[in-house]
Order: sequence, then structure tokens, then C-alpha cells
Amino acid sequence: MIIMGIDPGVASTGYGIINLQVGTPTYNLQPITYGVIRTSTKLLFVERLNKIHKELRKVIKKYKPAKIAIEELFFAKNTKTALKVGQARGVAMLTAIQAKTPVVEFTPLQVKQAITGYGRASKMQIQKMVKILLNLKQIPKPDDAADALAIAICCANFKKYAL
Repeated sequence: MIIMGIDPGVASTGYGIINLQVGTPTYNLQPITYGVIRTSTKLLFVERLNKIHKELRKVIKKYKPAKIAIEELFFAKNTKTALKVGQARGVAMLTAIQAKTPVVEFTPLQVKQAITGYGRASKMQIQKMVKILLNLKQIPKPDDAADALAIAICCANFKKYAL
């Protein structure tokens, strides 16, 4: 089963795609691809959202995930930033729905617990575990892509969502 994780953002939206193989005594996770969609501050905000939509649509069309997992917003000190990230998150969710792909949401706490077993794990701990769980040679870069892979792994670990 192909699972896509999305770490939404306006300047940089991370995506990560993994393959969950079931049917063996334990499940097997394989990385397929990961990356980020970057938008320029020189673009109008609506143009940035449109770029996120178009690029996510291309990735979804190419890899045809069975599930798309998106991180929920966490409390942010800057309300303006939180609202903009929320709009990018909405674009990602709408893009998934338009592709007729089921969407599941996870809080940052759920992602950290699923990856490390500890809800207050650091970003570096998450990245190291993503590297280990996907048997990668290096920690995925940039951070938004590593976070998106963690979100996809989280979905794979929640059996009620993955199967």
C-alpha cells in the first residue's frame, strides 16, 4: 500500500511517499520518494497556494497513494502564520480529496509517539528514527521532507488507518 505524508506549509510543503508491505510476520516499510514544494515570497499568496495545489496534484497522480496523511496544525504563537499554514493545509486536503484519495490527520504528538515512542521527541530524534525505519543512508533533507516521511510512517503504524 502506497502512503503519502504531507507536512503543510506556505514557503515549503514537504511530501514523503512510502510503501507499506503487509502479509509478512511484521510489516515492511520502503521509501519511494520525498521532497518539498517551495514557493517564492515574490508570488501573491493565492499564487503560492495554487503552486502547492498543482505540484501536489502531480505527485499524487504519479504515485497514486492509497492514503494521504496530513499533519494537523499545532498551536502557534503567531496567529497570522498559523492562518496561512492552515490555508496551505486546506489546499493539500482539497487536492487529496479531488484525487479521490482518503485523508487521515495526525497531531504532531501522535507522529512523535508513532516514530519514537515519546511525544516530546526532538526534531533530530524524529529524523534519526525516520532514517532507521526506512533504512536510509542519510537523514532525509530538507526537514519538511523528513517530517512528511514521519507522517506517512505514523499512518502505517496506525493499523486502523493503514489497512
